[in-house]
Parts: sequence; structure tokens; C-alpha cells
Amino acid sequence: MAALAASAALSPSMASAAIGDKDVARMVSFGGACSRCELSGRKLAGAHFMGANFSGAALVGSDLREARFFGANFAGADLSRADLSDAEMVGANFAGATMTDARLRSVEARGVNFAAANLVRVDMRDAEAPGANFAKANISSGRFQGTSLGGANFVKSDARGASFRDAELTGATMSYGRFDQASFRDADLDRANLSGASFVGADFRDASLDNANITGADLSRTQGLDQDQLDEACGDATTKLPAGLAARTCSRKLRFVSGRGPVPAVRAVPAVPAPPAPHAPAAPPAPRYLVMHD
Repeated sequence: MAALAASAALSPSMASAAIGDKDVARMVSFGGACSRCELSGRKLAGAHFMGANFSGAALVGSDLREARFFGANFAGADLSRADLSDAEMVGANFAGATMTDARLRSVEARGVNFAAANLVRVDMRDAEAPGANFAKANISSGRFQGTSLGGANFVKSDARGASFRDAELTGATMSYGRFDQASFRDADLDRANLSGASFVGADFRDASLDNANITGADLSRTQGLDQDQLDEACGDATTKLPAGLAARTCSRKLRFVSGRGPVPAVRAVPAVPAPPAPHAPAAPPAPRYLVMHD
């Protein structure tokens, strides 16, 4: 709150908005640093976070609808139950953040870093998140119906009970993740990398697996998986399948995609990519401050 008080003195236009007031919607643009700030329950709909450092900040239950996060750092922040519906995120970092029960409905989060974040029961339906990084994140019971996740990174993520129904997961990397009881009904998993992942009890009815890599995946107790789907995928002797089904071994090279566009041909069993380095803008030099403009 010290940073907020300092900013009020620097911005005469903010004099009518009490710092202690819950309604701070008039604070349109945030920059500088507010690490570990307490902003829980604040009304910040439409706010712009421009290169701001809010690492470790508390925004529990805050209203962040239609907010803009450009190069902002929220690593380790607590956004439990926050509403970020229709927000736009570009180069934002939420690594290690707590976002349980957060609402990210219809957000645009291209290439955003959610690595190791707690996203249990997150609502991310109808979002655009191609290339997003969910490596080692807990997205169990999350809702991703209709979400665009082409080229996204789910390496070693916990997605048990999550719903990806009608989602686009083209070229996504899901290696060694836990997708038990998850739903992929009607999902697009073309050219996705499922190697070494667990899908116990997962629903694959009418999912597309064209050129998907299922080597070493545990699909032995899935629902709705049929031979026609497997004939389009690429597996090997280590692929675990329901009784009566067989995996096809691919002799040709596969083409994987990142986001929506094609990339040059790669090996049939691509190496698991390392999670991208978090994009964390450096905090400004002391004294730290927060600037807000209408």
C-alpha cells in the first residue's frame, strides 16, 4: 500500500479515488513495481498492467475483467477466485501463481507462462491460448472446453479430471503429464505429443489423433478410443492400449505444429521440449514505485 500511496501523490487526477476504497476502477494503467501488494477484492476491470512487477501480490477475488497484461510479472501472485474474463495477455508471466477457481473465460493468452502454477478448477473455456506454457502446472478439474491450445506445453502437468472437450490441441506437447479421467471428446489432437503420459479413464470419443505421437502413453483404460483413431496415430510396443486395439508404428516423418501454422518436418518421436524461460521483467531500481494514469 505504500507504493499506492506514493503514486496517488504523483497523480493529481487520482485524488478523487481513495486508496483504501475497494473501487479503484479509475486507476487505468499500472507500471513499475508493486511486489507483494495487497489488492484482494479490488475492482480493476479494464486496467492495463504495462511491464509491471506484481510478483507475490495478493489479488484474491479481484475483478480483472477485460484487463490488459503486457509484459507483466505476476509470478507467485495469489489470484484465487479472481475474474479475468476477456482479459488480454501478451508476454505475461504467471509462473508459480495461485489461480484456484479463477475465471479466465474467453481470455487471449498467447504464449503466456503458467508453468508450475496452481490452476485447480480454473475456468478457461473459449480462450485463445496457443503456445501457452502449463509445464508442471496443476490444472486438475480445469475447464478448457472450446479453448485454442495449439502448440501449448503440458509437460508433466497434472490435468486429472480436466475437460478439453472441443478444444484445439494441435501440436500440443503433453509428455509425461497426468490426464486421468480427463475429457478429450471431440478434441483436435492432431500432431500432438502424448508420449509417456497417463490417460487412465480419459474420454477420447470422436477425438482426432491424426499423426499424434502416443509412444509410451498409457491409454489402456480409456473410453471411446477405437482402432480407426489409432490407425491415424503413431505408437510403438511401449504404448498401452485397451484389449483388442493395436498401435501403428510410423515409418514416415511427422509434421508438428506450433500454434496454428506448420513447421518443418521433425522426427516421429520428438524430444520433449524444455519449458520456456519465464518472462519476468526486472523491477525498476530503488526507490520502487507504482504509477497509475487515467
